[in-house]
Amino acid sequence: MKFVDEITIQVSSGSGGNGVIAFRREKFVPMGGPSGGDGGRGGDLIFEATDDLTTLYEMSFIRVYKAENGDHGQPRDMIGANGKSLVIKVPVGTLVYDQESGQLLCDLDHKGQQVIIARGGRGGLGNARFASAVRRTPRIAEKGEPGKSLNLRLELKLLADVGLVGLPNAGKSTFLRAVSNARPKVADYPFTTLNPSLGIVKPEGLSAFCMADIPGLIEGAHEGAGLGTHFLRHIERTRLLLHLVDVSQLDMENIASNYDVIMSELREFSQELADKPVVVAANKMDLPDSRELFPEFKEALEARGVKVFAVSGATSEGVDDLLKYICQQLQELREPVQIAGNEEEKLYEFLEAYQIEMLSEGQWVVTGPEIERLVAMTDFTSDEAIAVFRRKLKKLGFIEDLIQLDAGEDDVFTIGEMEFAYREFFI
Repeated sequence: MKFVDEITIQVSSGSGGNGVIAFRREKFVPMGGPSGGDGGRGGDLIFEATDDLTTLYEMSFIRVYKAENGDHGQPRDMIGANGKSLVIKVPVGTLVYDQESGQLLCDLDHKGQQVIIARGGRGGLGNARFASAVRRTPRIAEKGEPGKSLNLRLELKLLADVGLVGLPNAGKSTFLRAVSNARPKVADYPFTTLNPSLGIVKPEGLSAFCMADIPGLIEGAHEGAGLGTHFLRHIERTRLLLHLVDVSQLDMENIASNYDVIMSELREFSQELADKPVVVAANKMDLPDSRELFPEFKEALEARGVKVFAVSGATSEGVDDLLKYICQQLQELREPVQIAGNEEEKLYEFLEAYQIEMLSEGQWVVTGPEIERLVAMTDFTSDEAIAVFRRKLKKLGFIEDLIQLDAGEDDVFTIGEMEFAYREFFI
């Protein structure tokens, strides 16, 4: 399966069903009262994290997702059925961003986590809800509230305890195959691995941990060279970095150059990434050249305070000691800090009811969730509904604000999908 870690999609919650205008029509009840039921609520658009998926590849075939609309109300005070919510399953570690604003909406970082990205619109009220002592036969009903539409960018950041880094052909894939259940491709040429691989490491008698093999790191990776920044983000949430170095390919004149290249790229991409604890595995110790160069390499790095182990992914030499040390370090390290989103439910949210802005001579636009919702849910084919609409505008203070504007009678005001002439607000 192709590895896809970033896609853009369009999602919409369901619209609420319309309320209905109806009256009782029963034998011996010639003057039956209003009986129009409310519309059902639209379905929510929900994301759920699952470990059954490891890539966003399957979502790349469908780019538009929509929850079910609520049913319209029915006579005899029958309420329309609520629309079914749509649950979109994504891999654990998926970040959801608003494509327009760039705002992080949620971080789905554990299995089973659900977040409502867009709530369904509420159903419109039927005419039975508008009956009162003075209005006994109301011929007014609300339209359902439209659902919310969003353009989203989904970004996958793998969740692993240990990030495996190193130059191409350092033996990362061979090492991961040797210590875990992962089976990445292995071959004797650079860039064998084109996708990140995850493996569960289960040392005997010790706690298991997850290791991620991150490909594509060469000099200039932070600027996109090689596979560059495309995969660097996948080690941002690891707790420890295991840096594999092919000792047989070291430069005697600059024994730590291979190590320095990778650390420099990590630092250029993110200082936080470069500050993570690092363990170095001097790999391919089964080769004669490696045994000759290792002592000087180890001395150079341990002088910098870096722990170095001699290992061979091919023969498993030194692997047990390395894994034991990693387990000890993971027990001492804190869990990685979660990326903050705005998924917390807001109990109270105070927003301006509307804003009035002049676009050009004679052209105005009115924005605001409350007034736009009022327009969307008003049935402008009903005189009674229009009268209620004007009363609600007056209650909001909108009519009073209009009087203060330097607007002509024929000026046009756009609210949501409707356009109104200035004079229409005062008829």
